[in-house]
Amino acid sequence: MSGIVQNNTVRSSGTIAVAAGGLNWDSAVITASTLTAEASKGYFINTTSNICTITLPSAAEVGDQIVFVDYARTWGTYKIVIDSNGLNYQGQDDTYVVEYATSGETLDIVYSGASKGWIPQNDDVVVDAPSPPPTQKAIIGYGRVGNTFVNTKNLVNSSGVVAADATGVGTARRSLGATAYGGDKAIFGYGLDGSNRLSMTNLVNNSGVVGSDVSGVGTARSGIAAVAYGSTGQAMFAYGENASSTLVNTVNLVNSSGVVASNSSGAGTARASLASAAYGVGLGIFAYGSSNTTKTNLVTNQGVVGSDNTGAGTGRGSLGGASYGTGLALFAYGEAAGSNFTNVSNKVSFTGVVASDTTGVGTGRSAVSASNYGGDKAFFFGGELANGNNVGMTNLVSNTGVVAADVSAVATARESSAAAGYSYSA
Repeated sequence: MSGIVQNNTVRSSGTIAVAAGGLNWDSAVITASTLTAEASKGYFINTTSNICTITLPSAAEVGDQIVFVDYARTWGTYKIVIDSNGLNYQGQDDTYVVEYATSGETLDIVYSGASKGWIPQNDDVVVDAPSPPPTQKAIIGYGRVGNTFVNTKNLVNSSGVVAADATGVGTARRSLGATAYGGDKAIFGYGLDGSNRLSMTNLVNNSGVVGSDVSGVGTARSGIAAVAYGSTGQAMFAYGENASSTLVNTVNLVNSSGVVASNSSGAGTARASLASAAYGVGLGIFAYGSSNTTKTNLVTNQGVVGSDNTGAGTGRGSLGGASYGTGLALFAYGEAAGSNFTNVSNKVSFTGVVASDTTGVGTGRSAVSASNYGGDKAFFFGGELANGNNVGMTNLVSNTGVVAADVSAVATARESSAAAGYSYSA
């Protein structure tokens, strides 16, 4: 008899059982945080206690197959991360992030050749398609210095160092929103110029250059929040206070080219002075805001804003939010009831659950801006103190969500600025 017998399960002559699908299943349940996978093998992955990063073979032949099974139905809590190790995955190179976070999922992949690389054969991976790598740099823009509205910008490098002021572009304003879009670019939008609420936007390219004003679409408003979502560079602006000083929950979607769509009906309690952040895989969250609420609203990877969820921690407005780590986020600072300018923070899990207060670090203040940087870290910048003075310090956040002490200001002290990540390159 010619050929290869992969498994002789009975280990006796005359009775040969070949593993299903031609696979040789690893008998050990994988509980480690890393796995180097081999072609033609199947693995039971138990993520009860931790995320598992799986490195695929660096070389493969057409038809090579690997199967991963959610052994304990816990991928929804602790996901698996696929490192394609130099080969393409669903047509994307290995700079893209590939994650699976569906409990009970089986991931069955086959190698199709150099063009598309590894391709999943099971249907439910559609939800967890490759997503772009995280941005490395950030930009802080606009705001108010005393009674003066500015369009000043400050670039933040991949180590969290804030650069000196650079002359800004576009209408000076405050209480605007900012988010990444298109994967490695950013957009500033809406805001208040002192007497008028605005609907204009300013695009930021992947070199950190801010473009001139673009005539806005949708309701002019301030106190707005913005967040990226999906896997192909989409984003949205939502909530805020309109020209009649009415709180709204209006949504404006932003496509991967930075084009803002007309108003969409929102969801949840209309409010302003809230914060937002990306979390999970292609998901977003809006939280806190007017009347010191703790409400949260989750955003799907299709850009649908969900109804109110009961939040956690100190209700407050004029706080900041940013993503950190792998699929995690953090809200911090803000003004609570009784003019309590606080420094508490609240972590957001991979599934969008907001935790109770963590004792704060740094100067308590409101009207801060925040962004991710360096791929898996975050910062909070500037703000206003209880005595009305502006500050320009930053507080860096580690990839485990630890907020650091104040870093002396380089940028002009100001409040109600906005910040967002940009650039895949460090």
